[in-house]
Amino acid sequence: MENGTALVKHDNNPEHDHDFENTHDHTHHHHVQPELRQTRRTREQLTHIKGWGADLDRKNRPGVPMERTPPRYTPADMPTPPAQEQKVEVLVSPERPGITQIHGSVQPPSGLSGLLRRAAFKYTENDLRHWLILLGADRINVVEGIVEDLAHGHVPNILGEMGLKSEWQHNKKGLATKVAIAGAIGAAAYLLLKDRDERY
Repeated sequence: MENGTALVKHDNNPEHDHDFENTHDHTHHHHVQPELRQTRRTREQLTHIKGWGADLDRKNRPGVPMERTPPRYTPADMPTPPAQEQKVEVLVSPERPGITQIHGSVQPPSGLSGLLRRAAFKYTENDLRHWLILLGADRINVVEGIVEDLAHGHVPNILGEMGLKSEWQHNKKGLATKVAIAGAIGAAAYLLLKDRDERY
């Protein structure tokens, strides 16, 4: 009893002290512990998962009807399927005897980038020159595409195609880092060229 107020402790926890004169202001806040044990789902509840049951007995596996014992094999006298008709120039690595049965034909080599790609394929794929020349050809091909768009009266959205809008929305820090690095490289190149001009 303190100042006409009765305090009752029932579990030695001060949060559970009761003020009988102010019972209308008193509420218990007990943390309800969620159920920790999960109920194991039945086999019928798991059948919607694609590929589920691969480790079951063979008689209960979903994929057993599609399996073959012995496995399927291709007869030695089976005729070779006809190859895709070559209608454009296809660059082939010197490590291969010829063009594969199926090949890409959407973007044949053309222009300056095409000349570089033809030069790159004179080297094998384990040669660093092969890949460096191809990288250079890709960069030149970007410029060729812009020139081609302008020639057809289409102004390309270069900044949009570079993904700067998405970068600004979702990766501002990364974009700022890229801009800072590009600016530093540009400033360094300018200072080097300026210093060289002053010397000569």
